[in-house]
Amino acid sequence: MSSTSAKQRSSGLAGMMRPVNSVVERFIPSALVFAIVLTFVVAILALLLTDSGPVDVTRGWGEGLSGLLAFMTQMALILLLGHTLANTGPVRGLLARIGGLPRTALQGYLFVFGVAAVACLITWGLGLVVGVLLAVEVAKQGREKGLKLHFPLLVAAGYSGYVVWHMGYSGSGTLTAATEGSFIAEQLGETIPISETTFAWWNLAAIAATILVVGVGLALVAPRGDDPVIELDADARFGDEVVTDEVVTPADRVDASRVVTTLVGLALVAYLVIHYSDGGTATLDIVNWTFLALIFLLVRNPLELIALVKNAASNVGEILLQFPLYAGIMGIMATSGLITVFSDFIVDTAGPSTFGVLAFLSAGLVNFFVPSGGGQFAVQGPVMLDAGARLGVDPSVTIMAIAYGDQWTNMIQPFWALPVLAISGLKIRDILGYTLVTLIASGLVFATILLLVGAG
Repeated sequence: MSSTSAKQRSSGLAGMMRPVNSVVERFIPSALVFAIVLTFVVAILALLLTDSGPVDVTRGWGEGLSGLLAFMTQMALILLLGHTLANTGPVRGLLARIGGLPRTALQGYLFVFGVAAVACLITWGLGLVVGVLLAVEVAKQGREKGLKLHFPLLVAAGYSGYVVWHMGYSGSGTLTAATEGSFIAEQLGETIPISETTFAWWNLAAIAATILVVGVGLALVAPRGDDPVIELDADARFGDEVVTDEVVTPADRVDASRVVTTLVGLALVAYLVIHYSDGGTATLDIVNWTFLALIFLLVRNPLELIALVKNAASNVGEILLQFPLYAGIMGIMATSGLITVFSDFIVDTAGPSTFGVLAFLSAGLVNFFVPSGGGQFAVQGPVMLDAGARLGVDPSVTIMAIAYGDQWTNMIQPFWALPVLAISGLKIRDILGYTLVTLIASGLVFATILLLVGAG
């Protein structure tokens, strides 16, 4: 995007949202700062609302810092592998081929949203990158066809696909609950298979309804007629350029051989077949090994894989730094008894039929402070599961209510939009007017589904 284009006025709701966009861009700090602030807020609440003293709170925090090391690695791998997979040659080639399918501007917006949503349901790390890369491809090929495509809306449509990620195969909460030995499984005393969360009929219905309703919302705010359109800069360059080393020595020729990566990929596929044949289920590790297998099979050689991982690693560092802080917050809440205080308040406020909606709304709020889905489940999951159990609410409903809230306010929480904005060259204010529409449309679906499940 050129600097001149970025300053042009957009139309409709996006223009109306400019004051909100400016506030978000100027006053919302980084996710790391949010995690630090939340740590002190929770510590102060523990001092005020429980019998714990400063030493007790500090000890609980310090001992809790290492409580999510395995979980942190799993979360980092999901993002790393998803980003890597999205930038493999075959995936990029596929995006280039399908980028020319839309025949009208409206088809372009809805196509990008639909493909991004499906990719996010497969794995959120893949979906985030696929959405923006496809937006670029559709914009490029649409310009060649003479279509007037509003690039900020294309990027917003790609990012909007992220609003269903936690309902899919790589959902942090659902996979954690299905993993033996996880903090959720230990609290519940059992695992919750994804057949009762991700693949529950009501969650599948919610996925379909969300994609439909959000698609209608995006169509309603798309530029029409003489509305101003900010098109893709013809000279703009996007994505990560993968540069591999020269092949000179015999060792280099081994590094440049596809045989090595293919063998590892096939071995991973064999293991996954054995795992599922023995009655195994999807867990965080199994999801990661699935995408690692695909990566090994799709890359040309180890040199390309190393280059792709180096490019993807830059998106993982900030998340790794935050997880010990989330674990420390968990430590404070558990050792001080603050988790019980919060749980008592929720039990006194909600009933069995309204608990799901309350959990959803509170999760949407907490997501502003803990934008990582895995981190949010670490902080909020124990509280909500305890409160839900005391009200007789099925834990699968509680898990999905938190998942819905987490993915919901990502549409106006800029943390996960950062890689999308970095690739597209846009700013948060350029897309926020459109992602607000996604927030409203999806929120109506999530609340309705949870009310219906609670009433049933």
